[in-house]
Amino acid sequence: MNKTPIKRPTENDLKKILNDRILILDGAMGTMIQQEKLEESDFRGDLFKNHECELKGNNDLLSITRPDIIKKIHRSYFEAGSDLVETNTFSATSIAMADYNMEDIVHDLNVSSAKLAREAADEMMIADPTRHCFVAGAIGPTNRTASLSPDVNDPSLRNVTFDGLVESYYQQITGLVEGGVDILMPETTFDTLNLKAAIFAIESFFDSYGKRLPVILSITITDASGRTLSGQTTEACWNSIAHAKPLGVGLNCALGADAMRPYLQALSKNADCFVHCYPNAGLPNPLAPTGYDEKPADTAGSLFTFADEGLLNMAGGCCGTTPDHIHAIAEKLSQAAPRNPSSTDPALRLSGLEDFTLKGESKSLIMVGERTNVTGSPRFRKLIESEDYEAALKVAKQQVENGANIIDVNFDAALLDGEACMTKFLNLVVSEPDISRVPIMIDSSKWSVIEAGLKVIQGKCIINSISLKEGTEAFKEHANLALRYGAAVVVMAFDEEGQAATLDDKVRICERAYNILVNEVGFPAHDIIFDPNVLTLATGMDEHNAYGLDFIEAVREIKARCPHARTSGGISNVSFSFRGNNHVREAMHACFLYHACQAGLDMGIVNAGMLAVYDEIDPVLREKVEAVVLNKSKNAGEELLVYAEKIKDQNEGRKSEGPDLSWREKPVAERLSYALVKGIGDYAEQDAEEARQLLGRPLEVIEGPLMDGMKVVGDLFGNGKMFLPQVVKSARVMKKAVAYLEPYMEAEKAEGASSKRGTMVIATVKGDVHDIGKNIVGVVLACNNWEVIDLGVMVSCDKILEAVRKHNADVLGLSGLITPSLDEMIHNAQEMKKAGMTIPLLIGGATTGKDHTAIKIAPHYDQPVVQVPDASLVVNVCNDLTQEDKKENFIKELLEKQESIRIRHAQKGERKLVSLAESRTKGVEIDWEKKKIETPFPEKLGVHQFKSDLKEVLEYFDWSPFFWSWELKGKYPDILERDKVGEEAKKLFQHAQELLERIIKEESFACEAVVGLWPANSELDDVHVFEDLERTRKLGTFHFLRRQQSIPNQPHFCLSDYIAPLESGKTDFIGAFAVCAGNGVEKLAEEFEKDNDDYSAIMVKALGDRFAEAMAELAHKKIREWWKFGMSENLTNQDLIAEKYQGIRPASGYPSQPDHTEKDTIWHLMSVEERIGLELTESRAMNPGCSVSGLYFSNPNARYFNVGSLGRDQVEDYARRKKWPIEKAIKWLRPNLGFDA
Repeated sequence: MNKTPIKRPTENDLKKILNDRILILDGAMGTMIQQEKLEESDFRGDLFKNHECELKGNNDLLSITRPDIIKKIHRSYFEAGSDLVETNTFSATSIAMADYNMEDIVHDLNVSSAKLAREAADEMMIADPTRHCFVAGAIGPTNRTASLSPDVNDPSLRNVTFDGLVESYYQQITGLVEGGVDILMPETTFDTLNLKAAIFAIESFFDSYGKRLPVILSITITDASGRTLSGQTTEACWNSIAHAKPLGVGLNCALGADAMRPYLQALSKNADCFVHCYPNAGLPNPLAPTGYDEKPADTAGSLFTFADEGLLNMAGGCCGTTPDHIHAIAEKLSQAAPRNPSSTDPALRLSGLEDFTLKGESKSLIMVGERTNVTGSPRFRKLIESEDYEAALKVAKQQVENGANIIDVNFDAALLDGEACMTKFLNLVVSEPDISRVPIMIDSSKWSVIEAGLKVIQGKCIINSISLKEGTEAFKEHANLALRYGAAVVVMAFDEEGQAATLDDKVRICERAYNILVNEVGFPAHDIIFDPNVLTLATGMDEHNAYGLDFIEAVREIKARCPHARTSGGISNVSFSFRGNNHVREAMHACFLYHACQAGLDMGIVNAGMLAVYDEIDPVLREKVEAVVLNKSKNAGEELLVYAEKIKDQNEGRKSEGPDLSWREKPVAERLSYALVKGIGDYAEQDAEEARQLLGRPLEVIEGPLMDGMKVVGDLFGNGKMFLPQVVKSARVMKKAVAYLEPYMEAEKAEGASSKRGTMVIATVKGDVHDIGKNIVGVVLACNNWEVIDLGVMVSCDKILEAVRKHNADVLGLSGLITPSLDEMIHNAQEMKKAGMTIPLLIGGATTGKDHTAIKIAPHYDQPVVQVPDASLVVNVCNDLTQEDKKENFIKELLEKQESIRIRHAQKGERKLVSLAESRTKGVEIDWEKKKIETPFPEKLGVHQFKSDLKEVLEYFDWSPFFWSWELKGKYPDILERDKVGEEAKKLFQHAQELLERIIKEESFACEAVVGLWPANSELDDVHVFEDLERTRKLGTFHFLRRQQSIPNQPHFCLSDYIAPLESGKTDFIGAFAVCAGNGVEKLAEEFEKDNDDYSAIMVKALGDRFAEAMAELAHKKIREWWKFGMSENLTNQDLIAEKYQGIRPASGYPSQPDHTEKDTIWHLMSVEERIGLELTESRAMNPGCSVSGLYFSNPNARYFNVGSLGRDQVEDYARRKKWPIEKAIKWLRPNLGFDA
């Protein structure tokens, strides 16, 4: 009788398990084999009885010689609860088997091992047809490292090549797939280059095999440094391998579970796939039966902690774990929900030993060091030609020290073997952590040289470059290989007809290349960097005059037409006409970069040592240079050439006479400022001492001339007139001067004992940018003799707890304004408990409350957790918590009150709510057949962006909240005459007017808006947004929530009620907006903070908030006019504040729509971050913080309302609509839940 063939589980079956629960992996194979006490004869069997070398220890061989044992081990793991077992092939590569002279059996070994595991899986599924049992083909790292030298005396040496690894892995993969594995699993990776070779082999195999298998990647952090053996951080390693688009990624081996936690957190945060962890059973212990310390319950407990934190999708064990461990893990993790894979925003993610991420609009120019390029640096070329690689490495190191974010490496010279030079030099670079910490740009016109570089660098590189010069097919071939190696690409503006010189050609070629890469190759847009060709100016040829302006405008246009792509250029090219005249060349580079960066240039290949400070350039020279760069006149080039000859003597004088030291004759404060701006550290200690003698105290030197100089540097950098390398040099001078003064400050401290009352560490939690209230608390405490350590905004839990320990804090204060911050506060409380902290925790911010603190936060921490609703109360609270005579009573009363709140909450039970289905029948009733729908002007549909003059925005100010932020209650202008607070309010208002005058005069803030209007229709509680009036293309959907509490004479509101439903057949409209007061708010506030002027700093932020709200009011007025119905409005500002206009503008995270993630749709529809630089944090706070966003509804019936408590049925429905797991919906809607979760 024939057996019914077992139906193998599919990838969909695997994904279903991963979505539903935590998948259980197996445990150690080697540990179980050791317990069999096998002899040499077991490893030899009959087949290898006469083999020439010893075979004991070759565990993989047992799949052929003792298959009974291997199959028994697989079965034992399945019986213990494993969903997936790995094949016994950790060392089954030709490279590893060479140690036993058994390379010729590799194919059979992998086939046999895979079949054994497959049989065990099939037998388990026959025994229990409800189970899906998977087999992963284990692909070990081999016993060779592609990134490390086996000889300390020759760091360029390697005992394995990338190609050799690819060939060996390919052979193993072929055998594993033939034997029947479901998954391919490169694991225990301690050298990322080995893993990149495995990925390359896997992709090549898939090409020949004709279909793909799921891939899971596992890396190994080797010690407490948090790095792989080859030196990469977890984040850098992920950036290097993310191109594999694996089903899962995770950590295994080397460490026990507890030590893996921070690295697993980093991986879970950054990886957009499933995440696993299979740790060792603690630390090695030769006396333990398994060779490791941890008992099954210990390992299971640690993994449960990770799962409870939301970090895991798969879990199992590595060295020292047994079926007992796996059984304990499976039992324990059955109680935990799987991690929700994170989605990542498009960004250029590169890596050296450390990760480098460029997300959104560049805040400053990314510097690519050009001095390790033989075509641009004669000195570097001579060093390579003479094989002086030690000196060549110093050139690379100097570039990094000078601030280069990326190093460009090129060996395209006639007398050099490009492939050999690239391989040797980059192998040496890898051995120098000070250099290899940054990403590498592999630069060559020969693809073979580029590939040579790709095969020796473990990080994610940039290829410089590919182009359409050789036609579409060659371009696509190189792009596909770049994908396979996991590299970003620079695309030159070349095509089959040659180099693009004009604006039209630059844009046309780049747009064509973008479409081919994104739409035909599937290349990630965020990994594309366009170089529109920086060409030489002032050549004497009229047709070259527009080269500078054409490049600048091309950058602007390419960024607009090619979403998420970046731009770059070889900056030195612009000044080749002036070779030998560095004075002019430096000025040209600075001016060209200044204007190119304004247009959106992301990175530049530059010599960091040949950059002038834009504002420091001689005005006459700068005017003539800019005339050339911006093509202001036909004769600009000739005039610059004439002027350059005139000042050539200055250039020669600089060389012959040495540096100009005339600045040394200035007063010491001016000398310090000059040295900081110029980055001259030679006199830092001498001038610091002179200033100390003059001012009397070391602190006055730091807060006086040194800080004044750094303010100048900050302003120049913020305005794009200085670049990062120059700022790095300035910081170095500052550090040198401060280091000299530190011993004097320590001596002052020793002389006088501190009389402070205590120390508070205070921070706005991770994901939140709001800090006005926090800053006021800090000022109030400082005025009452408390030392306040303010960590700022968006501070991670790790940094907060580290600061508590470092400063031996007496109290910790956490602040947050948005609702997701409440969950982050809970996380902080949990971590404080785990860390065994014993200090009180203070909670503050607009969304916090005594009930929430008592019910949701306090139970997670064993020490007092106090919600402080008002800054004026903080001093008494802190004193009561730290003074021995008051502490006991205060804490006793606090705990009693919090317990009574919890009891009262428990007795209430779940709130009585109407079902969602019934609530939908009780919504706002509108007769859509009779209802007039407001229709905007057709040309105003779509997305628009504008900037408003600060004086115009000021006309829309609502001053009342300004006073509230200072905790002065009352409405403007009445508050100015109120008893008690009137006088203080007047002073405050007067100071605000003085500061406003400065802000407007200096244009410190920049009020920008992006708004959108689209056709729309509702469908139940959703609103669909369309591109056109015919509603043929849907752009997105807003998801809203409905009130489920019955309130007399009120409907069950939902924002979707105000938009015509699809079935009405009518076209309605919806709008959206995002406005911002700009980065200038933070910048000006920081200026005051540096002067220890907290009052003015808080004033700046309060005014920034008012500008943002006023800009929102102005934008709404403009939208109502575009929508036509607002054209006849005749409303005063007080009328606007009283909302006497038609329609509403509700915001996500507020009572009508409490889910902050609905901002994502606004950001997507309007490209908000790309347009005005306003970004969302992971908690969906807006950054910069002085910002407002929301939706526009025109319906005259529309009103604001409070959704209130939500029933479980609505939360589940919302999760379905958003395509979320229910846990995610609960997380974002937690403050509104009408049930316990």
